[in-house]
Amino acid sequence: MSERSEDRMVKEIILDNRLIKVNHYEQEKINGLHQISIVFDVTSEDYHDIATLLYKGTFEVTVPDAVLFFRATIINYSTSITNLYEQGQVGEYKLTLLETEI
Repeated sequence: MSERSEDRMVKEIILDNRLIKVNHYEQEKINGLHQISIVFDVTSEDYHDIATLLYKGTFEVTVPDAVLFFRATIINYSTSITNLYEQGQVGEYKLTLLETEI
């Protein structure tokens, strides 16, 4: 069972302690678990830190504007650009996180 909502008011989320400004946010509940999908930009300057963070795969997720806090794992991830080592580049990341059952 799935309930979906799109919330244009959500402008940021926090993965562990890293603030991420989002361009697009959707949330839904699947079998009682929170799932969020976000789109956000990553600059060449932030690439290493974001890549290192995402490599962990599981995070404490905080969505301040939606008053949500849960532990989640990446279930889908893509990026518009793979070489952000060149200065001045910006990539669009798409990330879907699903709450982990405790």
